[in-house]
Amino acid sequence: MNFNCGESEARKRAAAVRALGLDVDGVLSDGRLYFTSGGEEVKAFHALDGHGLKMLMQSGLQVAIITSRASPILKRRCDDLGITHLYQGVEDKLEALKDFLALAGIEAGQFGFVGDDLMDLPVLQAAGLACSVPGGHEDVRSRVHIVTSAPGGRGAVREITDFLLRCQQAYDQFLPP
Repeated sequence: MNFNCGESEARKRAAAVRALGLDVDGVLSDGRLYFTSGGEEVKAFHALDGHGLKMLMQSGLQVAIITSRASPILKRRCDDLGITHLYQGVEDKLEALKDFLALAGIEAGQFGFVGDDLMDLPVLQAAGLACSVPGGHEDVRSRVHIVTSAPGGRGAVREITDFLLRCQQAYDQFLPP
């Protein structure tokens, strides 16, 4: 994990987070778009990321997905994980963020977001904790607080969820006795 703002500042910001928002392509998936010969979209999600999101929700944090693409596969993944705040096919991600913050009853400073491309910048700049992935656009990576070591779709989200849980003293409850 690389800290653009310094590790202690990132930990302080992470301790204040009450909800985590995620982009999908390049963050929850590897960013590649797969289509079958019949035109169906196929996505691969990492089990570690999913379990990390479940642990976050079990510890009381909310999770929101904010993505510009719409996909029935993503709806299924969110249903499987119990994520109810799904904003897909969104052109203005900042408006989706404002809607989510109002529903969640939190301020932008209590919101963390993981994004990888230019359309994510308005949300990343509004978030209290802004994160990206190694494969993210360089203008995004240079403007966030944290860049994960793991790539998008291959454990990056789990890296962030574990970091949040540790900074909030909530990680150890998930360790076996």
